[in-house]
Parts: sequence; structure tokens; C-alpha cells
Amino acid sequence: MDFESQKPIYIQIADLICERILRGKYVPGGRIPSIRDFSVELEVNPNTVFKTYSYLQSMGIIMTLRGRGFFVSEDGYKLVLDMWRKRFLEEELPDVFKKMRFLKISFKELKSYYDKLEEGEFYEKKDF
Repeated sequence: MDFESQKPIYIQIADLICERILRGKYVPGGRIPSIRDFSVELEVNPNTVFKTYSYLQSMGIIMTLRGRGFFVSEDGYKLVLDMWRKRFLEEELPDVFKKMRFLKISFKELKSYYDKLEEGEFYEKKDF
């Protein structure tokens, strides 16, 4: 967690959970850590994790099974994928295109870097 960030901690935690869902670490129907376990792992207050889980539940990404814990909903992966694609296309990509124009980076050059990334040349594995 970046405690210096302008982004609230509970949103940073939600982003972490969503990233883990997209990476396949948390799968639809699969259990996610308890509030207590996750708060210990991240070294944050359990109330913050509770707020995160409530937020993700309100979006349908996770669900609770009484007495059993929290689970990724069956639609969780698709909901996260759709949400993150929309965010990228509407919020981040316009800035990328603006920087590309400013730096005179062509789509052909970008494709070359993308291909190298796909081949693993620039890829650094991270276990989130």
C-alpha cells in the first residue's frame, strides 16, 4: 500500500484484489483471505479491509457465504475485466496517445515494443 498516495487505502486494496482476480490468483467461486488475515498480510486496520470488501460486494465482484467467508463471485472476473478495460480505454489510453504524439512515437514503433513485451523481453514477473 502506498500510504502517501492520494488514492484511499481501501481503493488500493480493492485494486490489488481485482488484479489478483485478473491474474487468476483468485478465481470465480474461490475463497479470498478473511478480513483478519488480509489486514495482517497488508499491515492495515481490519476496518479498512472490511470497507474494501463491502465496496467490492456492492459491485458484485465478491460475495460472502455466511459462516464460510468471502469468495469471488461467479461473474467477478468478467466484472473486473470490463471495469478495468473501460477505465483503461477512457482514462489512461487518451494520455498514452497524447504522450505518443508529443514524443513522436508511431503505432509501428509501439507495436514493436508490444511484441517484445509479449515475447517476455521486457516482462518482469511479479507475484501479487
